[in-house]
Order: sequence, then structure tokens, then C-alpha cells
Amino acid sequence: MKNINQSKNKQVNEVFNDVSSKYDLMNDVMSLGVHRVWKKRLIDWINPSKNTKIIDMSAGTGDITKEFLKRVGSDTEIYCVDPNKKMIDEGRKRLRNFKEVKWVCSHAEKLPFQENLFDVYVVSFGLRNFNDIEKSLKEAYRVLKPGGRFVSLEFSKVQNELLNKIYQTYSKAIPFIGKYLVGKSEPYEYLVKSIDNFHSQNELVEKLKDSGFTDIEFRNLSGGVVAIHSGWKI
Repeated sequence: MKNINQSKNKQVNEVFNDVSSKYDLMNDVMSLGVHRVWKKRLIDWINPSKNTKIIDMSAGTGDITKEFLKRVGSDTEIYCVDPNKKMIDEGRKRLRNFKEVKWVCSHAEKLPFQENLFDVYVVSFGLRNFNDIEKSLKEAYRVLKPGGRFVSLEFSKVQNELLNKIYQTYSKAIPFIGKYLVGKSEPYEYLVKSIDNFHSQNELVEKLKDSGFTDIEFRNLSGGVVAIHSGWKI
């Protein structure tokens, strides 16, 4: 298992090294631009308040953090965490005017934080790239305060048969589009495969239960193309 996880870690790191400077373009290709709406729906459900301590895991270029700051201003503390240094460098550059944001290079499986620290743990399109999702979810539980909330946004399983056929057809074209736009198809081949292999909505609910979370809910967006999951540490 260790070798498998190390291999995945290397592959994921190479993918995001390749796309770090064009990360938003990558998301536009993967979602036809709808990821921007999905992320706003994610923030709507979290409904952040001032003086909240947030960890934005797999923060990428910081677009989720930027949405948080639009809602609550500077009266919050946000840690942007990502395992890829190039992604962090890109995020720092884009959010250089937001001094309240702290950047940390770390994997989700072993976070450099004390327990019971954060009010909200949010991860957007990062769960399926974790080396060990069970260990990562337990680590998320550890760093959350009692009463803290875990919220994820991730590609999921389409519920409508017709929509799923259209979605699968489009997915097959994504690597070709990616090669045209950024010069490489391999990162997009990996990302499409990672979506196909990821858990269903209900399977992720069970993973969250096993990690200690309670009051777990999920909401499908765009017919289940993506889903938002929410759970609490009591």
C-alpha cells in the first residue's frame, strides 16, 4: 500500500506541476466553466461568519479562499494548505494582497497543526487526489474544533442516465481539449480517470461516518456531476 500511495503522490505532484500556471483554465475545461457556480454554492452552504478559523485543504490557487474573503472580509484567519509547491507559489502570487492568508505546504494525511484548531475544514476538488482518503479524513477530524465542520466539493456520480451518457462522452474528449489548450493530454487523462475511480455520494458518506463525523449530508449539483458533503465534529 505504501508503494501504491507513493506512486500516486508522485503522479499527482507531476500533474499539478504541469498545470499550476493554468489551473483555472484546467477547471474551466473540466467543468465547462460551471466550477465557478459550484464553488459559490459551496460557500453559500458553509455561510461563513467573521472570526472563523478556516483550513482550505488542496487550496490550489486560492480561489475558494478568495470567495471566503469576499464574504467575511479580513475578520477571519485562513490557512491555505497544498502539497504542491508550484500551486502554493501560484496562489501566493494571486492572493499577495491578502495578508491574513497563511500558506502551508503539506499533505492531507499528516497536517502540521495541533488538534481542535479550526472551525471549518474545506476541500474543493482535492479529495480524489488524496493518497489515503481514510487517513486524511481522520486528520481533518483531528484538527477541527468540537462543533467544527468538514465540507467538501468533489466530482461525483451522475444520477440521470441520459445526462450521464452526455457527461461520459464529454469526459472522453477532455484530454484532447487539454492537449490543445495547454500542450499536454496526460494531466487531463489522469484527472478524468481519478473522477471515474472516486467514491459515490453514499460511499463518501460512509467514509465520513467511519472518520467520526456526524450529521452528514450531501447535495448534488448539476445532476450529481459534483456533490457537496458536509459533516460535523461533535
